[in-house]
Amino acid sequence: MSLLNEYIQKEQQLKQLQEDLQRLEGDQRLKSELEFKSKLEALMNEFGKRPADVVALLDPAADQRAPKAASNNAGRRKRRLKIYKNPHTGEVIETRGGNHKGLRSWKDEHGDETVESWLVRMED
Repeated sequence: MSLLNEYIQKEQQLKQLQEDLQRLEGDQRLKSELEFKSKLEALMNEFGKRPADVVALLDPAADQRAPKAASNNAGRRKRRLKIYKNPHTGEVIETRGGNHKGLRSWKDEHGDETVESWLVRMED
């Protein structure tokens, strides 16, 4: 599509959106909802309340139905602790992941298979 065609298409979309917006602005239901919202916000400010406070007051069971973002990660299993001992230096590294700086340097120097053979034990 040429740049001119894209411009004309976007211009038509903008014109359609402006017409939709004007139609909504004339709708009495929207005016009523906006008035309700502004009065509710003023009342919340007067009493120092937040939207969550209002929801908890009007629907105490709402927090039980709402999905918890933290609960998704709660089900993830904790990685096992791996303990490596370098036979050349006697240095010990304990890690739960593969991005440990010292372990990475060992693997770069000696190779993955060699360093994995240095695994002393794994714990939960």
